[in-house]
Amino acid sequence: MNEKVSSTLKSSETEDWLDYHVVRPFSYLWACLFAKMDIHPNTVTIWSMIIGAGSCLLFAHGCYYYEGMEGLVYNLIAMALLCFADVLDCTDGQLARMTGKKSPLGRILDGAAGFVWFVPIYLGLVYRFYLHHDLEFGWLGIENTPENTMIATGIVLVLSLISGFVGLSGQQRLADYYIQIHLFFLKGEKGSELDNSARQQEIYNQMPWKNNLIYKLFQKSYVGYTQKQESATPEFQKMLKLMKEKYGTVDQMPETLRCEFHNQSLSLIKINGLLTFNFRTAWFFLFCLLDVPVMNFLFEIICMSLLAWYVNHRYEMLSRRIAQKM
Repeated sequence: MNEKVSSTLKSSETEDWLDYHVVRPFSYLWACLFAKMDIHPNTVTIWSMIIGAGSCLLFAHGCYYYEGMEGLVYNLIAMALLCFADVLDCTDGQLARMTGKKSPLGRILDGAAGFVWFVPIYLGLVYRFYLHHDLEFGWLGIENTPENTMIATGIVLVLSLISGFVGLSGQQRLADYYIQIHLFFLKGEKGSELDNSARQQEIYNQMPWKNNLIYKLFQKSYVGYTQKQESATPEFQKMLKLMKEKYGTVDQMPETLRCEFHNQSLSLIKINGLLTFNFRTAWFFLFCLLDVPVMNFLFEIICMSLLAWYVNHRYEMLSRRIAQKM
């Protein structure tokens, strides 16, 4: 990767192989184009949301087993749209760093983009199961009657809600937090976007309602977002509080402790990357192509939840060790 592309990244350490070598260079080209057109990063984020969410209309179609070549084409187009939405989601941050057009709203929108994609996509998959479920019914020995179809679709809807709101949403929120924590110890306070809920609540309280309705609603959701990040990381919060009491800022922290946290985080951040778009979406695409998208909900709930627990546990143990050495 050349220096121009690297200059638009938060850090190469927080990028996985595919993003670093393929997605980010491609996003850089889009960022250059949008910069010449004077398009704001937040506009790119909104485009990303619309394109990603719009793919749900094509994901709702069965793939080759149920709808033949036409269904396969629909699913492949949907996958391409979702990948392009991810490219745009990467582009907005690179464009912001390239042009200096950073904003608190941009940070909030960027965190929400992935979730905005998957709400309609997951609902589309529930509808897809309602239409096409012969494989699952055959495996489980369920008679394909209207009554059984309604009951099974209700169960799949519940699985989709757990998978989306508890699984994907919580896992990506945690992954984003650990990326910011890693950058915090790598680059210091100015090099990360490690927000805290108390400060975000202050911003919300000071923001007038007049002419700020949409922004204020987004800010309120971001307060809840940061509160959930903090509640999931109690040991890190204790370490952070102790660090601020003893040293003031991370930049004043003893270099040995700061390097120890960073070096041990370096291996964990690669595992943390599996909780983000590329790894989980590869499995999602596979389940869609195999015409068993309901398996994606089970994968999110079981496998990805275990992975998130492991990352969270390791970071909490690391935070506790560093706190004991302070």
